[in-house]
Amino acid sequence: MLVKTNAIVLRTIKYGDAKVIADLLTEHFGRLSFACNMPRTNKAKIKRQLFQPLTLLEIEFDHRPNIQLQRLRDARMPFPFASIPYNETKLAIALFVAEFLCYATRDEQQNEPLYKYVETSVRWLDGAQQAFANFHLAFMIRLSRFLGFFPNLENFSRGCLFDLRSGCFVTAIPMHNDYLQSADAEQLANIMRITPQNMHLFALSHNERNRCTQLAINFYRLHIPSFPELKSFDVLRAVYGD
Repeated sequence: MLVKTNAIVLRTIKYGDAKVIADLLTEHFGRLSFACNMPRTNKAKIKRQLFQPLTLLEIEFDHRPNIQLQRLRDARMPFPFASIPYNETKLAIALFVAEFLCYATRDEQQNEPLYKYVETSVRWLDGAQQAFANFHLAFMIRLSRFLGFFPNLENFSRGCLFDLRSGCFVTAIPMHNDYLQSADAEQLANIMRITPQNMHLFALSHNERNRCTQLAINFYRLHIPSFPELKSFDVLRAVYGD
């Protein structure tokens, strides 16, 4: 069945001399992988530059639910980036967020609210002129709401701990080792309050930002099976410094 949908590029893997495997998050079908021919000619209908991390696409393909690799018929870029590919910090954030999404949404079926959240967030990052250094932190925490394990802020108070398994702030040490001490718990509570509108009010040092990023990754690793360490975190860490 020939269908059209919006999609976000998460990852491409070279396959032979003129083909790539592209992992996309689609609005109407969730996660899908595509085999894409990439002829080395300017007349090619589908071009390589369409498949940079987090690129927003409109795609047309022959949807076959029982096939692992879909066949892409057409792709266009309705929202060309104005800044992400040309800003070192934004590009590092985009690479990190794309890799993060690749694992966080690995088994995701149709989830249009999640898709809309990601698309809106990517558009915001591209348009932001300043105060976007904490974007990935707020993005990671808020994405968990759409995946079913958003942390509960209700019981937060100064000096409490955060139980990573239950996603709750607690006053007593849990019966396991997967929890945050009070300083990290308070930092997590602060990050959960970040929105695009107030992001400029949250000043973190490079070390604090990198520490919070690792804590968020650890949180996801507990809730999503086989969630790995992210290679692109090294690039992001280098941009922000240690």
